[in-house]
Amino acid sequence: MDVTAASAHSYTVNLSILFGELPLLERPAAAAAAGFTAAELWWPFGEEHDPSQDELDALRKAFTDAGVQLTGLNFLDDLTRGARGTVSVPAEQERFRANVPVTAALAGSLGTKALNALYGNRVEGADPAEQDALALENLVLAARAAHGIGAVLLIEALNAPESPDYPLVSAAAAVDVVDKVNAATGLGNARFLCDLYHLARNGEDLAAVIDAYADRIGHVQIADTPGRNEPGTGDLDFEDLFARLTAAGYTGRIGLEYRPATGVSADSFAWLPRELRAAR
Repeated sequence: MDVTAASAHSYTVNLSILFGELPLLERPAAAAAAGFTAAELWWPFGEEHDPSQDELDALRKAFTDAGVQLTGLNFLDDLTRGARGTVSVPAEQERFRANVPVTAALAGSLGTKALNALYGNRVEGADPAEQDALALENLVLAARAAHGIGAVLLIEALNAPESPDYPLVSAAAAVDVVDKVNAATGLGNARFLCDLYHLARNGEDLAAVIDAYADRIGHVQIADTPGRNEPGTGDLDFEDLFARLTAAGYTGRIGLEYRPATGVSADSFAWLPRELRAAR
């Protein structure tokens, strides 16, 4: 890849998928050793929606000791048990709502400015319209909590092949939810999480998505397709995509949310020169 297009952007490494060969608390230091100064996480405590103070303090210390900024964090997502978020799932409301202030407090203590609320899968026997109404109610709560720490709320589209029960499987569907949340809160802090891997797996025209929704994009994440590995291992033209993001006025970070092709995370960054890895 010609690094000219890549050099226009700043990067954050997703430590829930990269450096996954290490224990969680060792990953910020490993990211720093690879040259990164910014990182993001899915919800890092598994099914625990309200982790202990010791657990929270240990995670904070891992980031501060490593000198790595936590730039993004998921609300309770239940990914460890195969779910795709809890926002629209009726049985998980008590856990999700209890988790909102916990996530916001953790993010606020680390200066994190982006919180991602995965929508949740369709539930057999539940009315989709009722799930959507519940989701909007909960996303309003999440948006207000994010606003309280000066953060944006991210709404993400996933891909249908890997998440067949997840209802937001297009950019348009995710942006529609973004617009509804902003209309309901009046805060304007809901944004589209534009994950180029998921959108590509859904067969979307990535250039058209960038052009159409540039004003709503709050964060970009990447992985090559179809293997969800680092750039250069699949079909996507990242040089072109990075240039299009720049032309569209996107100035936010790009999250590296891929699995290392060799299984060794430190070996998966050759496409991104070390001098471009530190956040700017």
